[in-house]
This record gives sequence, structure tokens and C-alpha cells, in this order.
Amino acid sequence: MENQELNFDGVEQMSLKAFSEQAYLNYSMYVILDRALPHIGDGLKPVQRRIIYSMSELGLSAASKPKKSARTVGDVIGKFHPHGDSACYEAMVLMAQDFSYRYPIIDGQGNWGSQDDPKSFAAMRYTEARLRPYAAVLLKEVGQGTVDWIANFDGTLQEPAILPASLPNLLLNGTTGIAVGMSTDVPPHNLREVAAACIRVLESSRVTVAELMEHIKGPDYPTGGEIVTPAEELQTVYETGNGTLRVRAGWQREKSDIVVTELPHQVSGSKVLEQIASQMRAKKLPLVEDLRDESDHENPTRLVITPRSSRVDAEQLMSHLFATTDLERTCRVNLNVIGLDGRPQVFDLVSLLKEWIKFRLATVTRRLEFRLQKVVDRLHILDGLLIAFLNIDEVIAIIRREDEPKPVLMKRFDLSDAQAEAILELKLRHLARLEEIKIRGEQEELAAERDRIEKILGSQARLKTLVRKEIMAAAEQHGDDRRSRLVERPAAQALDEMQLISSDPVTVVLSQRGWVRAAKGHEVDPATLSYKAGDGCLAAARGRSNQLAVFLDSTGRAYSLAAHTLPSARGQGEPLSGRLNPADGALFTGLMIGDPDERWLLATDAGYGFVARLGDLHSRNRAGKAAIKVPANATVLPPAVLVGGDNAWVVAATSSGNMLSFPVGELPELARGKGNKIIQIPPKRLASGEERLAAVIVIGPENDLLVHSGQRHLRFRYHELERYEGARAQRGALLPRGFRKVERLDIE
Repeated sequence: MENQELNFDGVEQMSLKAFSEQAYLNYSMYVILDRALPHIGDGLKPVQRRIIYSMSELGLSAASKPKKSARTVGDVIGKFHPHGDSACYEAMVLMAQDFSYRYPIIDGQGNWGSQDDPKSFAAMRYTEARLRPYAAVLLKEVGQGTVDWIANFDGTLQEPAILPASLPNLLLNGTTGIAVGMSTDVPPHNLREVAAACIRVLESSRVTVAELMEHIKGPDYPTGGEIVTPAEELQTVYETGNGTLRVRAGWQREKSDIVVTELPHQVSGSKVLEQIASQMRAKKLPLVEDLRDESDHENPTRLVITPRSSRVDAEQLMSHLFATTDLERTCRVNLNVIGLDGRPQVFDLVSLLKEWIKFRLATVTRRLEFRLQKVVDRLHILDGLLIAFLNIDEVIAIIRREDEPKPVLMKRFDLSDAQAEAILELKLRHLARLEEIKIRGEQEELAAERDRIEKILGSQARLKTLVRKEIMAAAEQHGDDRRSRLVERPAAQALDEMQLISSDPVTVVLSQRGWVRAAKGHEVDPATLSYKAGDGCLAAARGRSNQLAVFLDSTGRAYSLAAHTLPSARGQGEPLSGRLNPADGALFTGLMIGDPDERWLLATDAGYGFVARLGDLHSRNRAGKAAIKVPANATVLPPAVLVGGDNAWVVAATSSGNMLSFPVGELPELARGKGNKIIQIPPKRLASGEERLAAVIVIGPENDLLVHSGQRHLRFRYHELERYEGARAQRGALLPRGFRKVERLDIE
């Protein structure tokens, strides 16, 4: 078969790059203008506008009987909005939920969802709906020449391009939307406050955001709660049209219980309870004993939190829950809407209200002009009818005599086509004398109305006065009290994890190979625990489960782990190297646990040491923090807790059997460092390794000292240490023969 050349004559050719850019641009503009962003005039997206208009066309006013939601959805998608029925129904549901909309537009009957699960609404074949009285704010003037009409998607019907809202519905109900490359988040506001701000803008063209905030204190969410963002931050949000604000749940005390009665906007009570319960299951919230959801029809939100005891600080507990659950939520504000010029723009509060007032003035002007034309046309007809009544016999004679009476009437009485048509349409009953009186009365009323409308249209001041009165009337009819309180509160502060852990006695055990575990209670003997082959007990310390265990390594670094996170002593524990990152070759040499203000003695076998506050050794870093400086060829000794108060003495013993005791006050208290010399060791013997500081401990008047040497130990009473007393950094005295090879010192 012969190859045929392809013929592209008459075919438009475009590069893939240009086509893709153009197609995406068209799509993005459609999403921005016809789907995701509201218009500043009525504050509605196209689907919402079409739902409301379709319901009005179906006669579903607030005074009518509701109809199945499927009927409304069918009309909307069949006549005006050729998209999915489920998406259309969801938009309809949203406008009916009193916890989603500050001023709901639709009155739904049946299951329309709950605050816990807004999407739990019944299918549209089960629910019924009609418009609420508030919908009149949007629809009342539709048929009065106030809006432009555009063709629907198939060109067979007309729909309003925008609804003639008599109040700024955009600010009243707010909206959210995500378009292409932009989004919008307009919070709801109180109707009375917004109406007062609109009047302020009408009266003064140079009004500032600060002045408007005398009326609009802040957003007003349908579910109430507390707006805890400071006023100056709110002002910044309104000045820029962008920012965030914090909304907090409302709560109160009822006897010993904490009862949450208001939740932040779009927060589920069941989710909040689950968040609190998960903390309780993880044993991170011992302050709470019980949770209950007592919400019902009369109390849509009633979450009951029972503290463990009456001593629990409710304010502190709620501050923790605000910081860790959805009881406090950050709400975004982005006043990005489609302006009167048809373009999306981020407005500040003043420019937004000015733009809406401009829209409202134009709407009222169109309404007045439409009515004026109707009045003028009616007066024109009445003039013709009056001429007919004054010459009724001649009019009747012409109608009876002429085959085409209309042109004859027009010529004889100098009538217009419309006047002649009106005369010919008269019914016999209207020829009574009484009708003439009615015509004259109607003429007087319409003439007065015409003069009034012309005066308003001829004066900007009169027009603004009319708009002002209408806004006040609408606010009086539909306004209500503020629900969200504006309160300045301190920032929510989560409790420290250690404050939330129950305080139980534990014994932390560290093995020679760096394995750690924690046993419940203080009666545990570490020597009786099982260890891996070749391993044994290195150190043990008694503390509480809500304290941090501090580990020292041979390089002088300190590491911290929460005691309640350590593995149980029923097993053999786990290696510290799995949780911490010590330096290569570093070995763990010591263990401490206690209150942060507890003092411990840190020392190296080079004979230097200092007193450290345990809290200064705490570190959340896996690599720990530098604690004690270790000289070359030296290592860190096991730390010793300070006991005995002001009468505490330091007892130090060298590997050659010299022992020295001196008051602990002679050592400095440092956060980190090398410390001061504790006991004198000849430099040559120290450098050669012949003699080191073998052990150091702190003893009080109630304690006995045990000197361990091989399999034997020597006991000293507190007063028996007098012969070893001296000043810090002295040589001390020799221990008795047989006990000079000191391995460790203990106290009892």
C-alpha cells in the first residue's frame, strides 16, 4: 500500500507547552471564579447561589411546606449546575447546619449531621428542606431589576449572576475555599456588629480599621467559645486581611467536674475525648480519672472531665489540654474574595466593607430606577384610562363602530399604543363611577412615590440614608447576641511530661556493660537481679518514676532519661547505647536520680571534684552534655549524693590506703568543670598510675562508713572519722593494715 501524506490544511497547530499553559490557565480561572471563591456582593459561591435561587423558584420560602432535598438537588443540577449530586447536596447541607453557618440559610428537617460528625447527614431522599427567614436578605429584591441575568449552561434558562444581598453575607457566614494557587478563609461575624460597621462606613469615608473594631470586636463563631487572640493581633489581621487567631473551648466547674460546653469552630467533641483518652492510656495524664460525653438535644456540647482529686488545679489542667488537644484551635483568616471588578483580591476590613457598600448602593439604585420606571409606566396608563372615562360614550361608540378601533382611539384622543391597548383591555365592571375615583387616587399615590424616588436618586445623601435604614431594619429582624467571647488569656502551656507521670518509688539499676532497667519500689537488691553472662551490677539509685535518671560516662558527659520510660527489671533491661549517643569507646560509670535541686559530688580518680546540682546535669540531647572535665589518663568515679545537711563530710580514699575527711562546704558548687583538689596524691605516683583516688563519698552524722577491701569491709562510726579529718587537698591518714587496697566506700 502506498504511503499517503498527512494533510494538516485547516488544522490549528499549537506547541504542547503553549497548549498546556493555556489549558491550565483556563482551568484555574474557572476554579477561582466559578467554584472556590465567593463574590463580595452576596458572599456566595456559584453552587450556593444556585441552590438558594432554585429553592426560591420552587416556592420553598420560610412560610411554605418543605420538600424533599432530592427535588431541590435535581432542579439545581438539571437547570443550573451540571455537576455531581453528592457535591451539590453537601453544599446544601452546609448551609443548613447551625454549627457550620452562623446564620443558616436553609431550614432542614431530618438528619442533617452533627457537630461530632458533620458528614453524618442522611441521604437526600430522606431529608426535606425549605429556606429560612434569613434567606430573604439575599432573595427579597431578585425580581426588582437589581441583578444581571445570565444564561444557564445550556442557554435555555436565565439565572441571576449574583443575589442582591441587603447585608454583607460574606462576613456574616464566612466561607472557606481552595482554588488554584490561592485560597480563602473568611470567619463568620455577628450580624448586629457588622450592620453597625456598615453604617459607620456609610457615614464616614475615611474610617479606619481601629474605628471599625469599635463595632466589630472580632469573629463570632456559631459554636461559641473564647477568642483569646489579643486585640492588637486581631487588628493586624483585619488591617492586612491575612493572619491567624486562636479559639478556645468554653468550660466551667460543676462541683468537682470540669464541663466543656462550647467547642472551637469545626471541632468534634468525640475527637477531643479520644485525644484526652489516648493521653490517659499512655499514662501521660494521671490528673484525669474519668471522661464522659453527656451531649444531647438540649445540650449539644457537654463533655465532662473528672479530675483525679479535688487538689488538681483545674486551670493548669485545662491549659495543658488546650495545648495538647483540639480544645484550642488556630483559625486562619484570608479575606481573599472576588471583587466588583470580577477579580480575586485580598481585602482589609475597611476596603471590604467599602466595596460591599458600593455594591449595595448600586443595587438600591437599580431597584429604585426599576420601580421608578414601573411607576412612570403605570401613570402613563392611568392618564389614558382617565381620558377614556371622561369620554366613555365616545370610546364605546368607536369600539362598536370601527373594525380596528385601536388606531382610531389613538388618533382621536392622542393616545399611545400602550394606553389604547389598556383601554381596549378594560372589563365592563371597571366602567363604574367608582373606578374613576380609584384611578385618581392611584395617580396621586404614584405621583407622590415618583417624586420621592426621584428625590432619592437625585441625592447621594438621601440614598445613603435609605440604605442605612434598610440595614438597621434587617439587623433588627435577623440580629442576635454575640456567641464567641473575646477574652485575653495567657498562652496555653502543656504540663511538663514529668509532672504528668505518677510519682512511684523506683530503683534504677545500671550494669557494668551499660544495660539499664528500673524496678518498682526501694526494697530491690540489685545483686539478686539476673544479668547477662559476664555482666554484673555497676550502680543502683533510688528515686521516683516522675524523675530523670542521669548517667555519667568515662568522658565526663551526663545523659538523662525519664525513669518511667526505662524497661522493667523483670527482664535484663536494654543497653543505654540504644537510646543515647556516647562517644566511641566511652563507658558508663555512674548513675544519679532525684529532685533537680538535689546536690551530688562528682569526682575523677585524678583527685579532683566539685558539687553539682542535679538539675544542671539534665539534658534532652542524645549526645548528653559536658559535666566534669576528665584529665588525661583519668576516669570518672561513681557520683555520691550529699547527705547530712550542714554537717556533711566528704570522705575520700586513695588506692594506696590514704583516707581524708573534710566538710563538704570546702568544695565549690559548679554546673560543670574540673573542680578542686580533693586529696593530695604525689604527682609522680599519679602520673605513673601507682596511686589514684579510689572512691569518694559524703557522710552525715546518722551514717556509718563502710570501707570495702577485697572480701572484707571495715565499719566506721561518724565520730570515729576524727583521726582522718583534715583540710581539703591534704594527704589524710593511712587506713589499718589489710584495708589499704580500697575498692569502694559505702554508707549505711
